[in-house]
Amino acid sequence: MTTPASEPESDSSPGASLLPPVLRPENPPARSLQELADRYATAVHGDIADATVSGITLATADLRPGEAFVAIQGVNRHGAEFAAQVAEKGAVAVITDAAGAEIAADAGLPIIVVEHPRAMLGDLSAWVYGTGPGDDLPILLGTTGTNGKTSTSHLLAGILEQLGVTVGLSSTAERHIAGEVIVSRLTTPEASEFHALLALMRERGVEAVAVEVSAQALSRHRVDGLMFDVAAFTNLTHDHLDDYPDMRAYLEAKLPLFQPDRARRGVVALDSAAGAEFVASAGIPVVTIGTPAIAVDPEAAAAADWTVTIHDEAQTGTRFTLSGPDGELTTTVPVIGPHMAANAGLAIVMLREAGYAWGRIVEALERDGTIHAYLPGRTERVSGDRGPAVFVDFGHSPDAFEKTLAAVRRVTPGRVLMLFGADGDRDTTKRHDMGRTAVQGSDILVVTDHHPRFENPDSIRATLIEGARRARPDAEIYEFSPPERAIEAAVDLVGEGDAILWAGPGHQDYRDIRGVRTPYSARELARRALKARGWPVPDPHWPVPYTD
Repeated sequence: MTTPASEPESDSSPGASLLPPVLRPENPPARSLQELADRYATAVHGDIADATVSGITLATADLRPGEAFVAIQGVNRHGAEFAAQVAEKGAVAVITDAAGAEIAADAGLPIIVVEHPRAMLGDLSAWVYGTGPGDDLPILLGTTGTNGKTSTSHLLAGILEQLGVTVGLSSTAERHIAGEVIVSRLTTPEASEFHALLALMRERGVEAVAVEVSAQALSRHRVDGLMFDVAAFTNLTHDHLDDYPDMRAYLEAKLPLFQPDRARRGVVALDSAAGAEFVASAGIPVVTIGTPAIAVDPEAAAAADWTVTIHDEAQTGTRFTLSGPDGELTTTVPVIGPHMAANAGLAIVMLREAGYAWGRIVEALERDGTIHAYLPGRTERVSGDRGPAVFVDFGHSPDAFEKTLAAVRRVTPGRVLMLFGADGDRDTTKRHDMGRTAVQGSDILVVTDHHPRFENPDSIRATLIEGARRARPDAEIYEFSPPERAIEAAVDLVGEGDAILWAGPGHQDYRDIRGVRTPYSARELARRALKARGWPVPDPHWPVPYTD
C-alpha cells in the first residue's frame, strides 16, 4: 500500500512493516527554522527564534525527532490532522497552508505557513539538506519515458561501476548507495525522501546517481529542487491513463524535464513518435539516438546523432554496436531484446553527455567484453540450463508485451507461453490491448491475477481474456487464480526448448490485495515450480523474503 503523502501511513497500518525505511544523512543538518521561515513563510505561529531543523518529511511513520512535518491537503484528510501525533514523536514544527494552520493550532508546535506546501516541498527539502542546484552534489542522470526507465538506470549504474565510479541509484526496483542496496518504495521518491537520500549519498562519496523519473514524479513535485546534469527520454506508449486524461496530457507531463530549470543537457530516443516532439520542445541542448530495428519510423531513427545496430540475440544477452560522432563501440547487454540494446545505447550516450570520455567508456566495455549490470525483474531468466526457459519481467503495457514477447520468440526454439495479469484500480483502457498483444505474441496464454487492489480480480481476468479472444478466437488460453497455481500450471504446459514469459510482477516482492501488501515473489514461485518438476534452477541474484 502506498499511502497518499498527506495521509501518512501509521506505524501500525497494514503492510507498513513491509515498506523499506526512508533513509537520512548520517550527519543530519542543523538549519535555522527562523531562516527557513524568512525564506519561505507567509506567516509564523509560535516561537522559532532559537529552533533548528534536522530534516523534513510528509509522513508520520518515518518522522524523526528534530524534523519538520509538512502537512498538505489529501484526497480525504488534511495532513495537519496528524499534528498532535508528530508532536509526540519529536517534530520541531509543522509546515502547512492556512487551512492546515487552523487544524494544527492546538498541537503545541510552532506552525510555519506557506502558500503551497506540496509545490514547495522540493525547495524546502533542498534548502534543509543542502542539495539544491547550487550545492556540491554528485552528477545526476535522470531517465523518463513509458518503458525502459528502470533498465536504463540500472545499465547506467553498471557501466559507471565498470568505469570505477562510486554509484548511487534510484529506480522502481532498488536504491543503491555506494554498494548498499535497498528495496524501493516508489518509482521516484517523494521530494523530501529524495533530497535526504541524495544527502546520504554525498556523505558516502557517491560520484554519480542514476535516477528513474516518472511522469507522476514531475506532476507531483517529487523531483522539485533537483538539477539533472543529463536528462533522457526512452519512449512514449499507452499507459497511465488512470493518472492522465489522454496521451497528450501524459506526454506533456514529461516534457518539463527537458527545460533549463530541470536539466542541463538531454538525450532523446527517436524510436517512438514522441521523440521528435521532445527534441522540438526542449529548452536545453539535446542529442538524439535511434534503434532502427525497433523504431516506429526506422528512417528517422537511422538519421539520429547516435544509432544502435543489433547483431546477435541469445537468451544470455544481445550484442550491438553504438555508432556516433565519437566513433563505434560494440558490446553486449546481458538481457534479451533489441529494446534492451536501445536502453544500453541510451545509457552510454548519457554518460558521454555527462562528460565521461568516450575513450574511457570504450576501454572499460571492451576490457570486460560486456556490460556488467543486473536488471532486477527485467526479462530476468530464473530457470537453469535445462527445461523451459522462464523469464520474469516488470512490463505491464501493450508495447512492453509486444517487444518482450518478440525478443523471447527470437531466442526460443519451441513454444512461447505468456503468463500475465493486470493491476486493479489502474488504467483500465489498456486491458483489451494487453490481452490482444499477449495472445498475438504467444503460442499459449495463461491469465492470472496481479495487484487486484480493491477491484474484483475475476472481472480483471475476464476483461483480459475478452481482449485476447477477440484477437484470436481459437487460441489456447487458460485462466488460473491465484498466481501460485498459475505458474505451476504454466510449467506443466511446456517442456524442453519452450519458454515462459511471466509479465507484470518483475522485481516486486508483494501483491496489493485490498490495500494489504501480501508477501509474494514471482521469481521464487517460478523457481519452486521448476524444481518441483525436476528442472534445475540457478542460485538467485536477489534476496528471497517470500514465504507461504
